Amino acid sequence: MASIRFEEKLWQAADKLRGSMDASEYKSVVLGLIFLKYVSDAFEEKNAELIQV
Repeated sequence: MASIRFEEKLWQAADKLRGSMDASEYKSVVLGLIFLKYVSDAFEEKNAELIQV
């Protein structure tokens, strides 16, 4: 049940973000967010590694 609610909220957030954008415009936004998440995760991992050393 909790995962269903999460998915519904995720879709609602995506709909709000998308608004009246064309799919090609929305694609750029989503790819940018995915890249930002990747860089953030990589930074956190490296930062934690450096703190331990």
